[in-house]
Amino acid sequence: MIIIAALLLFLTVMAEENICQIQGKPDFPLFSKDGDVIIGGIFSLHTSFIPIKSSFNAVPGSLQCKSLNFREFQFAKTVIFAIDEINNNTKIIPNLKLGYKIYDSCGSVLQSTRAAMALANGQKGFFSDESCTKHSVHAIIAQSSSSQTIAVASTIGPFGTPVISHLATCACLSNRHEFPTFFRTVPSDFYQSKALVQLVKYFGWTWVGAIRSDSDYGNFGMAAFAQEAQMEGICIEYSEAFFRTDPREKILKIVNLIKKSTSKVIVAFLAHGEALTVLPELLQENVTGLQWIGSESWIADKYLGFHEVLGGALGFVTGNAKIAGLKEFLFLKEFWETVFNCSVSSKSETDLNSCKGSESLININNQYTDVSELRISNNVYKAVYAIAWSLHNLVSCENNGGLLANVTCSTKMQIEPQQLLHELKYVNFTSSNGERVYFDENGDPAARYELVNWQLNKQGLLELVTVGLYDASLSARQQLTLGNTNIIWSSGSNKVPKSVCSEECPQGTRKAAQKRRPVCCFDCILCAEGEISNETNCLKCPPEYWPNERRDQCILKKTEFLSLEETMGLLLATFALVGAAITISVAAIFFYFGDTPVVKANNSELSFLLLFSLTLCFLCSLTFIGQPSDWSCMLRHTTFGITFVMCISCVLGKTIVVVMAFTATLPGSNVMKWFGPAQQRLTVSVSTLIQVCICAVWLMISPPFSSKNLIYYKDKIILECNPGSVAAFYIVLGYIGLLSILCFFLAFLARKLPDNFNEAKFITFSMLIFCAVWITFIPVYISSPGKFTVTIEIFAILCSSYGLLFCIFVPKCYIILLKPEKNTRKLFGQICSLALQVYI
Repeated sequence: MIIIAALLLFLTVMAEENICQIQGKPDFPLFSKDGDVIIGGIFSLHTSFIPIKSSFNAVPGSLQCKSLNFREFQFAKTVIFAIDEINNNTKIIPNLKLGYKIYDSCGSVLQSTRAAMALANGQKGFFSDESCTKHSVHAIIAQSSSSQTIAVASTIGPFGTPVISHLATCACLSNRHEFPTFFRTVPSDFYQSKALVQLVKYFGWTWVGAIRSDSDYGNFGMAAFAQEAQMEGICIEYSEAFFRTDPREKILKIVNLIKKSTSKVIVAFLAHGEALTVLPELLQENVTGLQWIGSESWIADKYLGFHEVLGGALGFVTGNAKIAGLKEFLFLKEFWETVFNCSVSSKSETDLNSCKGSESLININNQYTDVSELRISNNVYKAVYAIAWSLHNLVSCENNGGLLANVTCSTKMQIEPQQLLHELKYVNFTSSNGERVYFDENGDPAARYELVNWQLNKQGLLELVTVGLYDASLSARQQLTLGNTNIIWSSGSNKVPKSVCSEECPQGTRKAAQKRRPVCCFDCILCAEGEISNETNCLKCPPEYWPNERRDQCILKKTEFLSLEETMGLLLATFALVGAAITISVAAIFFYFGDTPVVKANNSELSFLLLFSLTLCFLCSLTFIGQPSDWSCMLRHTTFGITFVMCISCVLGKTIVVVMAFTATLPGSNVMKWFGPAQQRLTVSVSTLIQVCICAVWLMISPPFSSKNLIYYKDKIILECNPGSVAAFYIVLGYIGLLSILCFFLAFLARKLPDNFNEAKFITFSMLIFCAVWITFIPVYISSPGKFTVTIEIFAILCSSYGLLFCIFVPKCYIILLKPEKNTRKLFGQICSLALQVYI
């Protein structure tokens, strides 16, 4: 009871005095310096730490760090260098001196949080109300890792203290609702992911592997990359995550997956620690020859090594810079002892020998002393100067708005982190390297990168060669530009590696996705006839178009029609003209020998009319040759129908004359008076007029017209004449057929006439040929393709015309020209006298 009472009394006294007490031992900075404005810094100055074994009977001791990190040491020393440089510059903040407190997080998120709390609270064990409201630091520069930076920003955010990172690129840190006090001098991974996708797309890599740190940096970065890659048609064969403290078995499993994969390009969104973990395993397994695409966290570290694995690697980094005087400033006891393997102290607590003093940094060139690649150190340098210029605007009243509105300008005793936070949002200055520094509404800088390539120089040393640029402020097509510098690819090759799941489909084929595989893996399937391919689909060409040989474009189909330029058309036209010439010659012969018995016995008037109609029949076949038009189609069908009816009508008239002539020789017969010249002319005229009327009705109701036949041939167009009214077309043909059958029937009845007048036999034979030709024509005409349809039609016209010409007139011409002795009234006396009676 006495102990409890004493404890209650102690708590009461503490409550009355309003004193705050820190739990546990306070953490102290590794580097510190007093000043009017204190800048905090948290860096992983060591890569690991010695695990603390807790006995649970005593307070655990402080974390013991090990493995000096040269790169992080350079970042920390850059902060100190920049602060000293600003303090010596009376133009920026002449009335204020900057101080610093720099902590070592040992690469631990927990230790980063402890360091952040230490920077917020200070190192005193007890604080009054007044001291609790004061801030230990005004801004913090932290860290190189996104996960550790998230821990710091989340811890410090509620205090209103600005946090500026030089390498935390996670896009999640741009969320102002979660991280209202966060800024950074390195672009967000939102832009780096877009840049990496554009790079992969630029070189035609559609099949890539991916590994990432199992942290906020790797997970958010790879998620953004995967989303953007999917939009660009890029497939990820595998995506594996790991952390540097994972069991070796898990790392080896990932290495084995990389070894067995088919993709030749690996996108590695790795933090520096994870890169140092997986690369030795890859080298041991001899996994070489792959093209590495790296994120900014490790691609800019040319001291990472493992060139056998990473040779030719590509990646985006922030611009390089020169910081005058930094190389001479970079000195540290632990660094000296690490580099020269000696002890500076005379009484060394280690087994190292004492340094002799003759050691020199002139020939030392490592990650700490090398100032040729200050890309990330320059971001640290800019972060310090961003704070300095914000203080400049704050104390000089150049941006007296926001929190300072209507308030007297701040003095060095009045500066609060919230005021500095406000000024950081509007800071805008140009660094000593000529680089403009400012933050957007999310606390991010302008997204500009250099594309670097790992190459070996003539001395066999690795160097980062800038081979391109990326500027997110430009249009999408202009953001990525590659310079004239040759890129060295994996295994030292000058040839761009190929990484696709399936080769591009040849022309005339389309992509068919493989079952349960990404869209980049596909089979190539032939397109159907009449289709072209556009990589993924087959598109049918319009009816009048056909694919070209490459099947990537639809071209106008070739047209087909019977023309004079081809052999068949020229040959048919020749036969037609020869037939017309022969017919005219026969007419001339008949005219010249008009007074001879042969001509008189064959009814010279009907003969001349028949020869005229035959001439028209031969010539009408010419209208079928050439490209069809509406006028030529109407002309060819009507002239054909009318001329052939006139021709058959004349033959019919001659047949009737012959039959009646011999019927008239019978006793008591006066039949010839009923079929004299007038009746013959009337027969021909009426028969022809009927066909003319049929054709006229045809032209008025549904005339023939030119058309394109797209059905018969797939790859060409047949230009043909459509009959319009099919019924009218068949009526025309039927009427011709009817007259020819009637003529054939009458001639057949007169086949037994005396031999000295055998014209009925010739007419019978000619009509037999005529009917045979046109009966054969119908099925052949229907089944013939394209221009052969017209060829068959012309051939039928010529055959029937030549049949009539040769069968009826050649025997008579033979007698007139070659056998004149037979051309006497003695032989043709009876028929001549009858013919004279008819025409008298």
